[in-house]
Order: sequence, then C-alpha cells, then structure tokens
Amino acid sequence: MDILNNCLATLLHLWYIYGRAWEAVNVLEVQIGWTILPRGDVAPHWSRLYVTINRSGALALSSVTHERLGSPEAVLIMFDRFKQRLGLKPAKLDTPNAYPLKKYGRRGAKIIRAYRLITEFGIRPPDTLEFHYPRLDADGNLILDLRKVSISPKAHSQCRRKPKQ
Repeated sequence: MDILNNCLATLLHLWYIYGRAWEAVNVLEVQIGWTILPRGDVAPHWSRLYVTINRSGALALSSVTHERLGSPEAVLIMFDRFKQRLGLKPAKLDTPNAYPLKKYGRRGAKIIRAYRLITEFGIRPPDTLEFHYPRLDADGNLILDLRKVSISPKAHSQCRRKPKQ
C-alpha cells in the first residue's frame, strides 16, 4: 500500500509541476508582442533587404533597403575588422565622414561610392558580391557580413555585351 501511495504522490507532484510549467509558458505567450506581416506594400521579390558591393567599392542598396534604413540622405560606413562586417549608420549630409546616397537605376535604388573601402580597409571583391543576410540592428544600422556573400547573379543579368568567341 505504501508503494501505491508513493506512486500516487509522485504522479500528483509531477502533475502539479507540469501544470505550473504550462502556466509559465502561457504567461510568456501573453507577454510576446505580435507583429502583423504587411501585405501589398512591396512586391514579394523585393521585400527582403538587398545590398551588393562591386570591385570599385560601390555599395548598391535596393529601394526597400533604403526605406527600411530610414531613407537617409547619407550614411557613415563602419568596418568591424574582427568580425569582417560593414555597418551603415544613417546620417545627415553635413555629418563628418558621411557618404551621400545617390540615385541608382530606375527603381529607386541608391548607390554609395566608397572607393576608400578598397584602399583603407583592404576589401577587394573579385566581382559584384551580394550580401546574403543584411540586417538592421537595434540602433537602426544596416549590418553587412563580408563572410556571407556570393557573386551576384542580378549584377550580370543586365550585361549587354556579347561573350567573346
């Protein structure tokens, strides 16, 4: 009979603990702030952040990336040598060391001509590279990881020269 009472007590104890854990999970779910996914404001294929860098150090940002960055007129370019990443911090044109964003193409893209990335930081892209996971940090800076890039297929899709034979 003692064994049965011990088993029953253990089961009741586990049931109590499980119930408390479930309540804690429910409380956590209530505290999560849901965000509604927008629809229709951007074409689906342009909805992600898109940034490339070419051989001459020019950074091209899609119009969506520029808007999500806060539509700045200029940016400060930061380099993290240890983690091999670039940071673009929104700035005003009159901010010291700010690089202006110029119009690029017909779809509202922006370009930052920053040849000094090549000369100062030694970043030497072999071709036009697309950043795989550009992201915005909590401070509103655009973070570009130089270790997670590939040759951009879009950059060469508009080449009009015929290949040499």
